[in-house]
Amino acid sequence: MAIDIGFLKELDRFNLVIKKRVLSRYQGERASHAEGQGLVFADYKDYVPGDDFRAVDWRVYARTDKFFIKRFEEERNMTVHVIVDASASMDYGRKITKFDYASMIGLGFAYMALKNNEKFNFSTFSEGLNYLKARKGWNQLMNILSILEKLKVTGKSAFTKSFDEYKKYMRSKSFIVIISDFLYDIEEIKAALSRFTKHEVIIIQVLDPEERRLALYGDCVLEDSEFHTKLRTFISNRLISNYRNKIETHIRAIKDTCEHMDYDFISVTTDTPIFDTFYAALRT
Repeated sequence: MAIDIGFLKELDRFNLVIKKRVLSRYQGERASHAEGQGLVFADYKDYVPGDDFRAVDWRVYARTDKFFIKRFEEERNMTVHVIVDASASMDYGRKITKFDYASMIGLGFAYMALKNNEKFNFSTFSEGLNYLKARKGWNQLMNILSILEKLKVTGKSAFTKSFDEYKKYMRSKSFIVIISDFLYDIEEIKAALSRFTKHEVIIIQVLDPEERRLALYGDCVLEDSEFHTKLRTFISNRLISNYRNKIETHIRAIKDTCEHMDYDFISVTTDTPIFDTFYAALRT
């Protein structure tokens, strides 16, 4: 199934939201004050009438009873990094695979970066990191689309190893979008995501609707998509209830991990309209 990009132009409707939430969160509006409203902390200055009162550091005030303003250095060269899980577990879905849906999300963020004249990098990972190199501009996006459509979605995910390798591409404070089913041990997720705590990060979990609710019943043979081991079992109502509790507990654990690291997190299923997914990601 080809990856649908017909929705990309429609993302222009969210231009103001995107500039504020995605591409300007670190660097502020381009026409900012001399010190900038960017990411990199420079120093403090005494508050004087006329300064933005919202910029007062209230934690410093609580300790000193004095008003201080944080000053920042403008960071103009922000890069958007999109990282998509291409391991075997992502090659699942009846109407659309998790990988194709994740690729649509990733291409959407790349498109928004392109429209706002920001740099973007696009990578996939499974048993290792696959850093996609392509031409500049619109051709870059189309070339990446072509690569994604030909990519073989297979292998066991080397989650932590891939992110360790990716660190060499992080030359400055960046905006990072990581898209995966995140069907990994929660401790491995914590270890991998801890690599990016100095950056702006959105974590997007993509699941198939059947994975979320386990729409199976009776005598079944289950196969692990990455290890290819098989298990014959009877899926009862009690097992379904236990499974649903465990998957929801896992999702909450990822959410708690992201909140602790000050990352944004959303969990969606592949039957979610793509606009709803972008709306949820951009409003967090």
